[in-house]
Amino acid sequence: MLWLCVAAAAGLFIYGFTLMGMMGLLRILLRVRVSEGEFPLLSLGAAKWGLSMALKSPVSHTFMNIIVLTPFMVFFLRLMGARVGRGVHINSKSCADPLLLEIGDGSVIGGHATIIGHTFERGKLILKKVTIGQHVVVGLNAVILPGAVIGDGAVIAAGAIVPKDTIVAPGAIYKGIPVASDDVRSSFTRPRTPLMMPLPRRRSLYDS
Repeated sequence: MLWLCVAAAAGLFIYGFTLMGMMGLLRILLRVRVSEGEFPLLSLGAAKWGLSMALKSPVSHTFMNIIVLTPFMVFFLRLMGARVGRGVHINSKSCADPLLLEIGDGSVIGGHATIIGHTFERGKLILKKVTIGQHVVVGLNAVILPGAVIGDGAVIAAGAIVPKDTIVAPGAIYKGIPVASDDVRSSFTRPRTPLMMPLPRRRSLYDS
């Protein structure tokens, strides 16, 4: 029984690494590249993007949960066209568009964070690069949308949403939906409003 379990685990890893290599090799051989811009849904630009997503999909749905937060995750994203620096840790499989993604040295992508380089608007596919600087921390469940540029050393708090085309100042701490800065030097600020109001105290049976 032990040998059967070991063989099954070994088979899973052999399958996963082989699949990663095949998808990366296919992307290179087919010279799959995408460009920033707006494309009709029935266009060559949209078809190239669709092919890039199709090549990534088999690994995303079968093996990626196993390799998150390991060097193999970074290796696979590089195979699929992402520019990822040294010492990067990625704890999320939701990096939707590797060909439109750049992550600088020493950055950390938290669990279940979502990074998207595409959107559909007015019947067109819009592709924009997402640039994450060096030593950036992207928190748990944060969402980064197309065209965002995050400066070196910035922190995107857990659950924050960075809207499309937002420029995050270097070293700033951003939180909220959409993001607002805790750094008073940043020009991207929003008024803070309470999310919850205190309820009036109910009278207790024991109150005199």
